[in-house]
Amino acid sequence: MSASEISVQLNDIGQIALTVRDLARAKDFYQNTLGMKFLFDAGTMAFFQCGGIRLMIGLSEEAGPIGGTILYFRVADIQKVHGVLKEKGVHFVQAPHLVARMPDHELWIGFLKDPEGNTLGLMSEVRA
Repeated sequence: MSASEISVQLNDIGQIALTVRDLARAKDFYQNTLGMKFLFDAGTMAFFQCGGIRLMIGLSEEAGPIGGTILYFRVADIQKVHGVLKEKGVHFVQAPHLVARMPDHELWIGFLKDPEGNTLGLMSEVRA
């Protein structure tokens, strides 16, 4: 079978990587502030389990900008999570707000920054 006859269909994301400038600070934030399960360190990288996806945070090899990718974390109660994270000193760039009304739920989104400047989203599908 030639390469042109083989069908490729990518479905499952196994790992997402975020670049950081201060690995220790970022590791502390993801583990202790966001409560992610720490898996292991490998050189200039730290790995966490986030549901069925592994999150890798690693030192940037270049001094360029950080934060081009937004990760959205699904939460059951976005207002409660927002309040808890604010109490922990997390900086929100946009408080949770309604973005869409669906037939069976409302979609709420909020955005925060990690200590390295990466934007993280919180999302919640609120049932009517």
